[in-house]
Amino acid sequence: MKVNVQAPNFTAKEELLLFVKKRLSKLEQFYDKIVFADVFLKVQKTSEKENKIVEVLLSVPGDDIMVKKEAKTFEAATDEASRALERQLKKRKQKEKSYL
Repeated sequence: MKVNVQAPNFTAKEELLLFVKKRLSKLEQFYDKIVFADVFLKVQKTSEKENKIVEVLLSVPGDDIMVKKEAKTFEAATDEASRALERQLKKRKQKEKSYL
């Protein structure tokens, strides 16, 4: 699976990019038909501490899956997003099995 990380308003550190790619590549354990993942790292200008946003667009056969999570750090938001995607991928796999 190809993971494409974009940080439109800032320069992301290499460690962060590697963390995001490593975390999302684990999703292939749950669903092996993922084509690619587009990840957008955004910082919202607010007084809130939870201003880091991670948006993940997973391209899978059928229709794409989009998840958006906010947290204090990009790592925490990435963890939340990948857990949400994991749940959705497991559901999708169950549906596919029930059609067979």
